[in-house]
Amino acid sequence: MRTSKLWIALALLTGLAACGDTFGEQAIFGGAAGAGTAAVFDGDILTGAAVGAAGNVLYCQRYPEKCR
Repeated sequence: MRTSKLWIALALLTGLAACGDTFGEQAIFGGAAGAGTAAVFDGDILTGAAVGAAGNVLYCQRYPEKCR
């Protein structure tokens, strides 16, 4: 059950967190989206923030044209 919630949260992060012009903005926006998603799904907010920040930075570094 917990694993399926993680996948749902990751899917939501992909749509919500793709923004930020600088590395710091990408980390902050991704972390906020991850923490919010973790809170909604009753997960660990710190882990959600870390996953969200890392995921958004990686996504925006890989696809910069989609993050502007």
